[in-house]
Amino acid sequence: MSLIPPRSMRPTVNRFFGMPLNSAWTLLAAFLITSAITPVLAAGKTVIHEERSLYTSILVQQQHDLRCLNFTLKRADSSQSCMDVTDPKRMVFAYTRMAMSGLLFNSNPKNIMIVGLGGGTLPRALHEIFPEARIQTVEIDSAVIGVAKQFFNFTETADNKVIQQDARVFAKRAALQKQQFDLIILDAFNGDYIPEHLMTVEFLTEAQNLLTAEGVLVANTFASSDLYAHESNTYKKVFGEFINLKGRDSGNRIVIVPQGAISAAQRAPISKGALLAQADALSPLLAPYAVPIKSLARDIFKTIGAPADWDEDKRPLTDQYSPANLLKSQ
Repeated sequence: MSLIPPRSMRPTVNRFFGMPLNSAWTLLAAFLITSAITPVLAAGKTVIHEERSLYTSILVQQQHDLRCLNFTLKRADSSQSCMDVTDPKRMVFAYTRMAMSGLLFNSNPKNIMIVGLGGGTLPRALHEIFPEARIQTVEIDSAVIGVAKQFFNFTETADNKVIQQDARVFAKRAALQKQQFDLIILDAFNGDYIPEHLMTVEFLTEAQNLLTAEGVLVANTFASSDLYAHESNTYKKVFGEFINLKGRDSGNRIVIVPQGAISAAQRAPISKGALLAQADALSPLLAPYAVPIKSLARDIFKTIGAPADWDEDKRPLTDQYSPANLLKSQ
C-alpha cells in the first residue's frame, strides 16, 4: 500500500517551519539581498557605503570610532584612508604622518599639488595648517571625491580644490600654464598599487619640472614590493639622491626629494641641527595631527648617506617599460 496520499488529499501549499513555502523563500531571498548590501564584517566592522566606480570598487566601513575607505579591486584588506570620527584631525596611518615630514624642507608652502585624494586626510590637514596656501588635489575618480565629502569631512574651498583629472594630463597642462609648486605629494593608489603611468621616468620628470627652486616632492610607496628596486632606480635617475624614509610601524616608505629642481651636486648638506630646529618649530602645528615630527627628523638624518638597499642594476620604469610589462614577464 502506498503511504503517499493521493494528490487530491495533499495540502495545496507546502509549508516550511510553519509557514507557506513560497513565503519562506521570499523571506530568505530578502535576507540574502539585505546581507549583500549591508554586510556586517568580522570583528565588528560594518559596511556603511559600497559602490562600483569606473575605476574600482569602493567600500566604506566602520569599526567603533574608526571609519575606513577601501578600494577592493584586488586587495579587500587594503585601506586607503581612515578617520577617527571622535578625533578627525588625528592622522590614523603612519604613512600620512611620515608624508608631513616633507615640511622639514619647506615649512611654509604657498602652492601645493597632491595626486590622489583618498579620504582627503592630507589636503584637509594642510589646508588647516596653511590656510593661505593654494592646494590642488588631483583625483581621477569622481566617486572617490563624493565619498571623501560625504563620509570623511572633506570640504572644498576656493583655496583647497579637487581637480577631477588624470595626473599626467594635469601635470602637462600645469606646465603649459607655467604653474609651480612648493610641495608635491604623490599618493595615488588604485587598490592594488600605484597606477603604472604615475611611476615612470617620464612622469617624475614632469613633476620635477613643476617644482620651485625650493620645492619638495614627497611620494608614498611600499617598503617591500617586487618593484622596489625598479622604483628606487627610477627616482634616482630623475632626481639623483633622495631620502628613503621607512616607517617603524608601517609597510610604506616615503621618498622625499628636497629642492627637487636643483641637482644633487648643488644641494647644501643636510644638517641634523637644522632638521631638529625645524622640527621644533613645526611641532606645535603638527601636534593635533599626531605627527611625531621630531622623531621623523631624527629618522631622516639617519638615512642620509646610507647605501642603497636595493639592486641598483634593475632597470628604471618608463612609459615603455612599466609594472604591467614586468608582471607579465615574471
